[in-house]
Amino acid sequence: MGIPSPSDEVVQIRHGDAAGDPTVVTVSCPDKTGLGCDLCRLVLLFGLNVLKGDMSTDGRWCYIVLWLAASPPPRARTVAWDLLKDRIVQLCPVPAPFGVDTAYLAAAGLALADGEPQVFLLKFCCYDRIGLLHDVTCVLCEMELTIRRVKVSTTPDGRVMDLFFITDARELLHTKSRREEAYEKLQSVLGDSVTSCEIESATQDMSSCLQASALLPPLVLEQMFSEVDVVDEQSNRSRSDSRLSVTMDNSLSPVHTLIQIQCGDHKGLLYDIMRTVKDCNIQVSYGRFYAGQKGRCEVDLFAVQSDGKKILDQQKQRTMCSRLRTELLRPLRVALVNRGPDAELLVANPVEVSGKGRPLVFYDITLALKNLHRRVFLAEIGRHMVNDREWEVYRVHLGEDDHELSCSVRSKIVDSVTNMLMGWD
Repeated sequence: MGIPSPSDEVVQIRHGDAAGDPTVVTVSCPDKTGLGCDLCRLVLLFGLNVLKGDMSTDGRWCYIVLWLAASPPPRARTVAWDLLKDRIVQLCPVPAPFGVDTAYLAAAGLALADGEPQVFLLKFCCYDRIGLLHDVTCVLCEMELTIRRVKVSTTPDGRVMDLFFITDARELLHTKSRREEAYEKLQSVLGDSVTSCEIESATQDMSSCLQASALLPPLVLEQMFSEVDVVDEQSNRSRSDSRLSVTMDNSLSPVHTLIQIQCGDHKGLLYDIMRTVKDCNIQVSYGRFYAGQKGRCEVDLFAVQSDGKKILDQQKQRTMCSRLRTELLRPLRVALVNRGPDAELLVANPVEVSGKGRPLVFYDITLALKNLHRRVFLAEIGRHMVNDREWEVYRVHLGEDDHELSCSVRSKIVDSVTNMLMGWD
């Protein structure tokens, strides 16, 4: 695999010739651990679906091609392709000068490390209405303001106090112009109902609020985080395209283990695969992904362990296959539980070993509730350690008027939120 000349673009985006044709994104850059996972997370953040993908690497240079399509209505969002290209370029390592191997630079501690982004506190007060929380979340997403934590509370007279702990992908929120842009866009959404709105740097005491404020009840832990019997879970799925197969084969390559996956499609499927592979310290040398028109996906990964050797240990193979099955069957956990006399929606997604979480979860939750005309009385995002694993947990209190929900209504809420998160119609 030759190294491209300096004149070659790191990222190329080619749009389809006809309406409905996929957009092809090509990435050619020095390799780094977890690049495929980071790229899939970014694609998911921009509301795009991967129809097909190919990637290869020799450990020094990688080449990735993705065929992308925007989400269909009603989840469709305007795609800022130029911005996506800029963000992909930022993900890619800078080629080392004079042909020096970037792997050697990383081993020598000379490669640049990603810094922890500065956290800001967005605080505003306004009068409540259905869909308010989603409309605000939509503005923040469009401005590339990432929600790290949120606390929403509603008073009996219908006023809302919202606290958003956010980071800025553009790293400009400390400037007056960037804050004024945020104020103007929020004002356009909140209208005359807003009584105050301000953004300030989060102090150390404020940042400590990023930790979860309360322990999860034992019943919730049992319902959402118990070990899944993959066979039972798979047999109980109502979707006809959900048949899942994960196998490993060491006979087809002298140096790689072939991981083959056949499963039903869902939003972020390739991200779920790549984050799992990354967290298990498995390195992919060549990969192929294809999503068929009938909702079936096929994935081939030629992979090695972190030491560069094939995955020969039978126990490691079983553990890896089991982990992939679990992550693909239940990439997110959704439940509606009783919180005293009221109802509380809980959504949990696993946090990567790197500390990064799945994007747009809060966006999808609030959009689903808006479509159901459900008010949000309280909401918060926190992180919890469960079974030696970190989870990002979204807790949404549906309000005092919703505590007598029928079984059919509860099922509709859970199904609507799940379908929105998974990209199912």
